[in-house]
Amino acid sequence: MWVSDADVAALRPALAKAAAASGFDVSVSPAGLSRRGRRLIVMDVDSTLIRDEVIELLAAHAGCAEAVREVTEAAMRGEVDFAESLRSRVRLLAGLPVGVLDEVRAAVQLTPGARTLVATLRDLGLSIGVVSGGFIEIVGPLAAELGITYAHANSLEVADGRLTGRVAGPIVDRAAKAAKLREWARAEGLPLARTIAIGDGANDLDMLADAGLGIAFNAKPAVRESADTALNLPYLDAVLFLLGLSREEVEDAAAARASAD
Repeated sequence: MWVSDADVAALRPALAKAAAASGFDVSVSPAGLSRRGRRLIVMDVDSTLIRDEVIELLAAHAGCAEAVREVTEAAMRGEVDFAESLRSRVRLLAGLPVGVLDEVRAAVQLTPGARTLVATLRDLGLSIGVVSGGFIEIVGPLAAELGITYAHANSLEVADGRLTGRVAGPIVDRAAKAAKLREWARAEGLPLARTIAIGDGANDLDMLADAGLGIAFNAKPAVRESADTALNLPYLDAVLFLLGLSREEVEDAAAARASAD
């Protein structure tokens, strides 16, 4: 629907509330030339770009998967402080051999449509970043494999070939995620109005609010209700349609990529 002279500030929360209550997806975004041109897309990783929560995969190797899962779910709902919850979960990983990180990297599953989304965005010349409350040891190689320019996440402290149970450096919380969105936008010479953020948990709320378009992807209820857009489909490449691309354009880009390969 094309709507003229709408109060976007009022329309977005009203539609988001109705969408959350009724189970449909909704997006409110500007029409016209602003839907084209250069943009920066920044994504969360765990349960957004990938189907997994990496810390739960690590916890399975440490024999504490259920305990970690409960804390992770509470943190993503915003019920507990993220930084403290992360420290408590990472402490349970103390003693794991560093080689476990390679096993977890191999086990990570991309969200359906993730590879298509990233490849199409790259074809269009758009800038892409991932920012995660997870771990750079997993996020970094994944971003490199997909051709994603920017990546930022927590770092696990290692000593004598084993995890110490501590995070090295500042924790990537919701404020840090929003700060990276702003930093990368400046690096690209883009205003925040030309940025798009995608995430699912409470840790993503600030970056979703700061972005020109915030997309809650299969998100927790509080995140769905506060974001500009809610997507409750299992396919991440549905984001492309919110950027104004038609199915034909997406299919043409995929065909051109296959032909080039």
